[in-house]
Amino acid sequence: MKKNRTKIIIILAAIGLSLYFLYPTYQDYQYTTTLNELTGADSVAFFEEHEDKIRSARLQRMKLGLDLQGGMRVVLEVDILRLLEELAENKDDQFEQLLAAARTEVAGTDEAALDVFARRFQDAGIRLSRYYGSIRDTDEQILRNLRRDADGAIDRAIQIVRNRVDQYGVAEPGIQRMGARRIIVELPGVTNEEEVRQLLQGTAMLEFKLLREPDIVLNVIERIDSYLAQERQDPETVDDIDPDTLDTPEFDPELTEEDLRQQHPFLYYVRPDQEGSGMSYVAEHHRERVREIVNRPEVRELMPSNFQFVFSANHHFISEGTEYYVLYSVYETPELTGGVITDAQATIDPQYNQPIVTMSMNSEGSREWARITGANIGRQIAIVLDEAVFSAPVVRSRITGGRSQIEGMANIEEARLLEIILKAGALPAPVAIVEQRTVGPSLGEDSVRRGLYSMILALGLTIMFMIVYYSTAGSIADLALLFNILFILGVLAGFQATLTLPGIAGIILTIGMAVDANVLIFERIREEQVTGKTLRAAIDSGYSKAFSAIFDANITTFMVGVILYNFGTGPIQGFALTLMIGIVASLFSAIVITRVVFDSLTERKGAKVSFG
Repeated sequence: MKKNRTKIIIILAAIGLSLYFLYPTYQDYQYTTTLNELTGADSVAFFEEHEDKIRSARLQRMKLGLDLQGGMRVVLEVDILRLLEELAENKDDQFEQLLAAARTEVAGTDEAALDVFARRFQDAGIRLSRYYGSIRDTDEQILRNLRRDADGAIDRAIQIVRNRVDQYGVAEPGIQRMGARRIIVELPGVTNEEEVRQLLQGTAMLEFKLLREPDIVLNVIERIDSYLAQERQDPETVDDIDPDTLDTPEFDPELTEEDLRQQHPFLYYVRPDQEGSGMSYVAEHHRERVREIVNRPEVRELMPSNFQFVFSANHHFISEGTEYYVLYSVYETPELTGGVITDAQATIDPQYNQPIVTMSMNSEGSREWARITGANIGRQIAIVLDEAVFSAPVVRSRITGGRSQIEGMANIEEARLLEIILKAGALPAPVAIVEQRTVGPSLGEDSVRRGLYSMILALGLTIMFMIVYYSTAGSIADLALLFNILFILGVLAGFQATLTLPGIAGIILTIGMAVDANVLIFERIREEQVTGKTLRAAIDSGYSKAFSAIFDANITTFMVGVILYNFGTGPIQGFALTLMIGIVASLFSAIVITRVVFDSLTERKGAKVSFG
């Protein structure tokens, strides 16, 4: 036992971690079951009482794919040819004919639209400089610039879609680029097709909005907090509350979490900045709750006219593993819209070696921008895309000429993201839905049920075979197999990977591969026993001689899984992911766990273990 002490500690740690990572999934199942059993006010009361725990469990649970949970899968195509048409100058009938021919060819192929477009011009013997760039530019130079614009259009489309899906409140969405011009969007739990079409295909709204004065913001937050506190204490008289007579209870930072929730139901979620900036911070899992509160009609009445709460698009900081977002307060009417922006470029300021974004506007935008910046020196202007703030720079001086420089980004990646956002209002490339598939909740439940049945059946047959054929040794292999499945599910939950129907198929395949390693070991042990070796010596020799064959077989399968994961999409990636995790888990359980059990059983002199 002493020689295996380290192995035992590792095994117990792996089991403990797996159970720890799977516990939120169990919690979520319990909460969901309880909420489904309750109705009306009881359901609402239960949710409010356990809201933090419910949201936390839902956030940390094992993620289910679209095929198991139900929802929508949409394939979007960015119209790059439309972008090329918008960028062209001096367009004539010949250009329109070549563009139409390219559009016809693109419709029947997955080839990049720009490559098809360029080939059409080359075949016709027409230089691209006739419509793009300078007459002195070569086709290669123009194509390089057009490819940059096309890639930028796709990046903008992905960012806009991601922002809209986040604002829509879809849990665990999947957004990824596919090929040269397509985007796959998976929305678990969503079934309203028309709403999703409008969400994904609508025109992006880029706006510049002034932040409200900090003292007004704090007053609004206190009024909302007081209103909600009074509503909680006496819900029957809440309609008679006069907003002008609301008393703000003194905030005690030493209050317990539960007392804070009862006495300050808005400040419990929204924590104002202590420096008096007017900004507040909200934990990631509280954002939806805050949105619900500030959008209530009676709460809107507590706010001044032209007042709006808007969240930052990305988290501002992380504390104790929780992401915190900024809640900005802005004037609802924008000072300027993104249609006036002609260009934006992320770069490094050579003077201070800091990332910056330069922004250019057309003549109309330049005049308005000079007026706005001149009247608001020292104030912050939020850059808002689809009701999410991506940046809120401070106006340093009056900006004339329409060319601005935005500072304050943490790194060049953040600057490039802001560049994408600023360009969202310029050079539009329409997005079309080319494929749409809806998986109903009942179909998802049926997939889960059938997948679990198939996994249980495969597990049951494997367990029976091992016990019948290998007796005691087979039972030990079955024990390791159960731990193997626990480890796979624990890793999926711990890394918040998504379990799909093909992923269940990967687990089923892993079940067979897991016992395959033990079969090789047991057959080797049998051969060693035939030569007259003792049980302990036969076990040592069996594990030693079988290891190379087991390792070679599993490493080649693992490499195939890596290739499938990197080059496959959707279901193939789900299968490859569980297969790779399963291979590592099966090697650990088949070689380490079973060996520790055999060593423990054969420590005593004269101990017997049957290998069938």
